[in-house]
Amino acid sequence: MTVLVQGRTVLVAGLGISGAAAARVLLGRGAQVLLTDASERPVVAELAAAGATWLGRIDSVPEGTALVVTSPGWRPDAPLLEDAARRGVEVIGEPELAWRLRAVDAAGNAAPWLAVTGTNGKTTTVTMLEAILLAAGRRAVAAGNVGRPLVEVVTSLEDDGTPAYDAVAVELSSFQLHWSSSIAPAAAAVLNVADDHTDWHGSFAAYRDAKAKILQHAPVAVADAGNPVAAALVAPHPRPVTVTLGEPAAGQLGVRAGALVDRAFSADPAGEVLLERGRLQVPGPHNTVNALAAAALARAVGIPGEAVGRGLAGFRGGAHRNVRVATVGGVDYVDDSKATNPHAAGASLAAYPRVVWIAGGLLKGADVDPLVAAVASRLAGVVLLGRDRGVLAASLARHAPTVPVVTVESGDDDGMDGTGVTGEATMAHVVAAAAELARPGDTVLLAPAAASMDVFRDYAHRGRAFADAVAALR
Repeated sequence: MTVLVQGRTVLVAGLGISGAAAARVLLGRGAQVLLTDASERPVVAELAAAGATWLGRIDSVPEGTALVVTSPGWRPDAPLLEDAARRGVEVIGEPELAWRLRAVDAAGNAAPWLAVTGTNGKTTTVTMLEAILLAAGRRAVAAGNVGRPLVEVVTSLEDDGTPAYDAVAVELSSFQLHWSSSIAPAAAAVLNVADDHTDWHGSFAAYRDAKAKILQHAPVAVADAGNPVAAALVAPHPRPVTVTLGEPAAGQLGVRAGALVDRAFSADPAGEVLLERGRLQVPGPHNTVNALAAAALARAVGIPGEAVGRGLAGFRGGAHRNVRVATVGGVDYVDDSKATNPHAAGASLAAYPRVVWIAGGLLKGADVDPLVAAVASRLAGVVLLGRDRGVLAASLARHAPTVPVVTVESGDDDGMDGTGVTGEATMAHVVAAAAELARPGDTVLLAPAAASMDVFRDYAHRGRAFADAVAALR
């Protein structure tokens, strides 16, 4: 596949993890690699030493450029990308480049991709899928929007020159899918679609349509039957498969008498039991849906039901995704800092009967009223932080007026404001306030429904600060 890039001039726009990986692989394939970004990152020196050319920040495509590989963080209206469109220069993302450069075995076959997108649950589902594939004896890895860059994974070779992996569990964001055109996974899932990232895509319809691109070349299309938008996207597909928390119909995976059951790929019309639901180590209905979706993708490529069950039973979940960090004074403290939008927070809150909710941050224009109205009956108290805490406070006043609400002033600008207030100090006040509101049997849940970058570096920084503050309580 080297002929695709050898000798061609390729501009890599954005030198984060995926951009740097793309540049390395392109250099190794004999491309003339140009580099641009908003500022010169440390990796530029390494890439320049390997033969790439650093151009600094540019707004137009250099003459002779055959291809632009863009970072998922670059919006379509970036001047450089708009200039490429005017000139007719193809723009792709790192996943599309990876698809085109996949290593093949002696028979000419590349490792199949099992691809997942959705507003929420992508990483959990992809890592569940990885666990299933490994349990089945596949040389598998989770990659893409999680873990290692795809272009690095799919070009990795064993010492004998064969591909390092024979299956890839692929997480794809809407940003990555926007710049993809030919990716053809062996099976693909759109878990759910809710209001998010409209600032990048320009509209909800454009965001939804970007998600749908994962299905266009996939022979099997999976979705949560409980999410109307995702279910509508797979409905016209030649092989739609939906998952449900109820009794599965033919063509579905669902829950029967407390067990996960496959009626889409099983030879038995009544279905095949994959796993007792109680053996899942991650709580909440949303994680049952994630498990069913991962199972559907695995079953689509012939993974036995027994391996699906073993893989799911051994799955422990990822950091900052509905993880109980401690129990103090009879109160559970749960870190779901990855719940960065209202849809994710709603799924997390549904897992617990009585909650002291820690919320707030950057809402990015999302409407929180439906979330607050839906969870009001579960709330024992709320502690708010972050730039958009006032929006949440107003919604709570409308829909949960009897619930105690504490607002904590917080630092800004990557964890510290001009007064020296750090994210850690803010979270210590937040957790102390939540502990005052909680009673034995309650759950203090960090599920912010908002992005973190107003007070913290990222959601992981926010989650670590929460865990540290809880540890200090003891």
